Amino acid sequence: MARILVIDDDELFREFVQKALADAGFEVVPAGDGDEGLRKFTEMPFDLVVCDVLMPNKDGLETIRAIRSISARLPIITMTGGVLADTEDGLDDLRMSMAFGATRTIGKPFRATKLLKLVRDCLGEYAGLSPGITE
Repeated sequence: MARILVIDDDELFREFVQKALADAGFEVVPAGDGDEGLRKFTEMPFDLVVCDVLMPNKDGLETIRAIRSISARLPIITMTGGVLADTEDGLDDLRMSMAFGATRTIGKPFRATKLLKLVRDCLGEYAGLSPGITE
């Protein structure tokens, strides 16, 4: 089964994502911020990365840029809070993450089923090297 790196500074949310993915049969490696995530990313291969946008130390945009410098085609799903709020801040963060190389985005809060669908879609595209993911 696929190995997924989950990077989020919010411990409770990271554990929610980790459990949802593990319950679906994925191998999950957690990281508490971008620095830790990049360190783990260089230590072992991953099939997909799920990364928060707003984090201390190295934020999600910097993390995406660093991952893209190593792997141009690995699927990256970015997530951020505030998307359902009255402000556009969360949507702007997700749009910016796409400009930095995210494959897909998801706004917090979300249901585990929605995340699992995105993960499976991204992994399927990655395996098939669809036009949406570049080499």
